[in-house]
Amino acid sequence: MTNLAHNKVHHTQMESLCVQSHQELINIRASRILGRIITVLLIMFFIILFLPWRQTIPGRGTVTALTPEDRPQTVQNQIGGRIERWAVREGQEVKRGDTILVISETSQSYFDPELPLRLNEQLEAKKGSELAAIQKMEATNAQISALNSGLQYQLQAAENKVRQSENYVRIDSADLVAVQNLYETSKARLQRYEAGYQNGLFSLTDIETRRLKLQEDNAKVIGQQSKLNNSKQALLNARIDLDNIRAKYQESLAKAQSDMSSALSSRASVKGEIAKLRNDISNITIRRGLYIVRAPQDGYVVKTLKAGIGENIKEGESIATLQPLHPQVGVELYVNAMDVPLILDTSDVRLQFEGWPSVQFSGWPSVAVGTFAGKVWTIDRVSSKGGKYRVLIKPAVPVPVNDEPWPVQLRQGSGVYGRIILRSVPLWYEIWRQLNGFPPSLEEEPSEKMTDGKK
Repeated sequence: MTNLAHNKVHHTQMESLCVQSHQELINIRASRILGRIITVLLIMFFIILFLPWRQTIPGRGTVTALTPEDRPQTVQNQIGGRIERWAVREGQEVKRGDTILVISETSQSYFDPELPLRLNEQLEAKKGSELAAIQKMEATNAQISALNSGLQYQLQAAENKVRQSENYVRIDSADLVAVQNLYETSKARLQRYEAGYQNGLFSLTDIETRRLKLQEDNAKVIGQQSKLNNSKQALLNARIDLDNIRAKYQESLAKAQSDMSSALSSRASVKGEIAKLRNDISNITIRRGLYIVRAPQDGYVVKTLKAGIGENIKEGESIATLQPLHPQVGVELYVNAMDVPLILDTSDVRLQFEGWPSVQFSGWPSVAVGTFAGKVWTIDRVSSKGGKYRVLIKPAVPVPVNDEPWPVQLRQGSGVYGRIILRSVPLWYEIWRQLNGFPPSLEEEPSEKMTDGKK
């Protein structure tokens, strides 16, 4: 009995030792497997850290048009009026020049249906006034020519008379000097005769004869002085007549020139009125052509902004929204100001359009599905609302291999999410950059540097 009990105890101990050893062996094996797994994971992690990662700049925006004429526009009426008839419905396709709206006149100044005829009658009357002004100018020119011709003859005659009077004055002056000399001679002779009479050389008769001769010579001097005065007076009168002729000519010429100025002013005024009437006629003709509001280009009538018949609309009021028929579609993305200096004019872009299923990996754009290629078109010089900058994206031409062109169903205003692609960096650098909040790298890729060096 004792041996049996001893064997049972020994067997129990052996079993417990076996179980304990088995558990220790399992624990050692599990630790080794876990360690190997961790080692493999660490190796894979380090390998992944050195995988290439494509840096990108994210942005959100909408589908738009690259050129202003391709964007939705409002159609406006150039004149005020009353709505008479709508020629389109919303969503309808129209061609350039098609009628959109017909309006009627509401301004009292243009109610007369025969207004152009009335203005043409006024124009003809003004043309007659212009012709009369031209005839008056011609008559005045003829009058001035006649005055000039008549003046020449009158001036020549008056000047001849003045010269003749001057000659008479000179002749009479010379005669006066001769008579005065004769008088002085007679006076000297009389004095000698009187001296000789006192000495008994001459008789009283001789003295009386000399005295009579002296009186005759004195009378001749007085007469010649009167004649000279008359000549001078005639010369003065001739000069006065010459001045009167000149003054009368100046007066007549001034009057004729005043008439000419009046005719010129009248003609200029009439020409201004004629130009104004022609302008009014042209404006009325153009205005009557504006009663029909036409489509400025091919497109679709998206929405009418006015409703009803008989409603009055003001000048320059928007009546409908028109979407161009074949716009050059683009995308406007809004990016942070910190990322704008890193974007180049040749940067590639991957785009996700709302309504098109897609899968995109930020760091590996080449494996993205459902995205579309684009190129940077332009970057705004100033920021938009919110401090972000707008970047216009155009479709990539030619379309990259294994890629698809942009969907033709895209409509302006649809949402877009895009990534502007930059250089490739190791994954560890991207993680370090994200943790520190640094912008993407500005350095060029080695291939780009080599290409620039060859250039």
